[in-house]
Amino acid sequence: MAERVFRHVLVPTDGSDASVAAARLAFRLARAFDARVDLLFVIDMLLCEELRRFDLRELAEIQKELLEQGERYLVVLREEGERWGLTVDTLVQRGDPFEEIVDRARELGADLIAMGHVGRRSRSRVLLGSVAERVLEFAPCPVMVVRHEEDGGPRR
Repeated sequence: MAERVFRHVLVPTDGSDASVAAARLAFRLARAFDARVDLLFVIDMLLCEELRRFDLRELAEIQKELLEQGERYLVVLREEGERWGLTVDTLVQRGDPFEEIVDRARELGADLIAMGHVGRRSRSRVLLGSVAERVLEFAPCPVMVVRHEEDGGPRR
């Protein structure tokens, strides 16, 4: 029997292919170690302000749309995790994604953060300011960053 290295895994998701790949890998690890999984979607408040600059809708309406989108992502992933026989909790937070991820990992006493890497920026921007990079720097536990195949990530 495997030693319980991981008891509690936090999986932040933004609905991207990379974050779904991270969730699926986290589900496999959680099943192997009989760990709990928490899924987290963060409504990026700076992104909301930026969207508002180019959108006629009110900030509250933009946030509501992102909340509904995040809840849909979490339901789909939670159901997939439960099909694996896992205990999966979900949460939507508002704020700076990296801060919310790190804070939630601390609150939960997470043993691992499994998150996707989205390569939408140039390599230099990814290294200097991506959410994954900042989580790696400040997380209270190990961080597993998963790249999707189209980003040059895991191959079959």
